Amino acid sequence: MAGKTIYSVLVFDSGLGGLTVLREIERLRPDLRLIYAADDAGFPYGRLANDALVQRVAAVVGRLVEKIEPDLVVIACNTASTLALPVLRARFSIPFVGTVPAIKPACERSKTKRVSVLATPGTVRRDYTQALIRDFGGGCKVTLVGSERLASLAEAALRGEEVSSADIRAEIEPCFADDGARTDTIVLACTHYPLMLDRLIELAPWPVIWIDPAEAIARRASSLLGAPGEPENAQVEAYFTSGDEPNPALLRSLAHFGVKPAKSDLLVPV
Repeated sequence: MAGKTIYSVLVFDSGLGGLTVLREIERLRPDLRLIYAADDAGFPYGRLANDALVQRVAAVVGRLVEKIEPDLVVIACNTASTLALPVLRARFSIPFVGTVPAIKPACERSKTKRVSVLATPGTVRRDYTQALIRDFGGGCKVTLVGSERLASLAEAALRGEEVSSADIRAEIEPCFADDGARTDTIVLACTHYPLMLDRLIELAPWPVIWIDPAEAIARRASSLLGAPGEPENAQVEAYFTSGDEPNPALLRSLAHFGVKPAKSDLLVPV
């Protein structure tokens, strides 16, 4: 591709968690035109049956791809990736990059061989997650922790709501096991969780390595595109399926990621 080609990348999530992936892509490839889309009308995806989730993601992402015509799509959601990627890849010729629990690097880094995977209940239930443990566990004892509330707490914090330390602590405590060897590595298997990383570190009963897959996702996306060009320095436009007007606190949070909501009828609830 010519050096002046500007590649466009769509980053998609059920809510705001994909902003953590968007941030890493921006850092690695400031030359890209980035678009963010959140299916907040469908959040959280874990409440949907598998077939309904696939149908919804295919419909929303399909509309986005047809209207925006990106060069690449990042599905910044573990739940959507494990179920909907095969359908999307079969339908469109552009590359799709998914998000899966970073179990392999976590088990490679663990010294105590005690690893926890902090995920949504849907990701914990997936056969795909169990297969990753079987294939890449490397002799580690892997504890799966399905958090019911942490993604919603992260969303609430970005909207300026008060989120208590007790609520966060209750969600992460099951990750910390001590059976003579302590958990020393925790996989953040939901893109929402790194939004609260500072508080997770603060509330952890002992220090651990927190594994965020965002950098690896950014590297994979970059590898599928042409060589970097000149920085774009353009603000990222964000689309929300709910059509709700972000409150001032959320606008500030989005601005922190270089994102502004777009005024558009591009998306409709499905």
